[in-house]
Amino acid sequence: MKKGKSLENIRKLIMIIIGAVIAAYGLEAVLIPNAVIDGGVTGLSIMGAHLFGIPLGILLFVLNIPFIYIGYKQVGKTFALMSSAGIAALSISTVLLHDVKTILGPNDPLLIVLSGGMLLGVGIGIVLRNGGALDGSEVLAVLLSRKIPFSVGDIILFINAFIFLGASFIFGLESALYSALTYYIAKNVIDIIQVGLEKSKEVRVVSAKSEEIGDAIQARLGRGVTYTHGRGGFSNEPTEILNCVINRMEENKLVSIIKDIDEGAFVVISDVSEVRGGNFKKRDIH
Repeated sequence: MKKGKSLENIRKLIMIIIGAVIAAYGLEAVLIPNAVIDGGVTGLSIMGAHLFGIPLGILLFVLNIPFIYIGYKQVGKTFALMSSAGIAALSISTVLLHDVKTILGPNDPLLIVLSGGMLLGVGIGIVLRNGGALDGSEVLAVLLSRKIPFSVGDIILFINAFIFLGASFIFGLESALYSALTYYIAKNVIDIIQVGLEKSKEVRVVSAKSEEIGDAIQARLGRGVTYTHGRGGFSNEPTEILNCVINRMEENKLVSIIKDIDEGAFVVISDVSEVRGGNFKKRDIH
């Protein structure tokens, strides 16, 4: 058991290092030579390196130390260790790749934003998927969200708004706008890496024909369903609530199945970040 856990931690550590190297390559070969920055602590480090001539790797490591400590206190030892490894790998990689050949010139702003954002997103996404982090701003946002009435996303957006505003004074407004667009692309790529292309959705159906709808979903879609007992708030009548988890490609077909049986059914469809356990495999219906 312990051996298996150790091997899994080693695998995660290797993946975190790979992700950090990919992110560092995106920074040094695409973004930084073209005056485009990332958000968070990485963006602050890039601006600091430009203003004071301090190596980017040193700033990345030093500025992230307080957030590693916060992560250790708020999240746990494993997260802190994995994040330390990722940040150290990112810092060392930026130093080693500092003189790497720039793959895109200033005449290709769209390609710079797309390729830089994708490289950053893939690298950071791999690190996050394996239990680490490359930027302390997210740890800070999680902590602040518990103290103030704003979500983690709102706080990160607020922090980065100031960082990109600062970038507009150092690198110019155009570079700041490209940086914000790069961050947006990277964020979406991170979501794809973490969640996967087949993002799951939870479906709840309240209908007098719940069992008939459930049978049709199992027969025509190959997905399992679960029934829970409910009671109408206005009618005070008992009802069956159908629960089902599908991937996003199956949403239209499922809605069509429900409409064929009961057009007046109450349907709630929501995103699911992760599905574990149970028997989520699609049954062969052919």
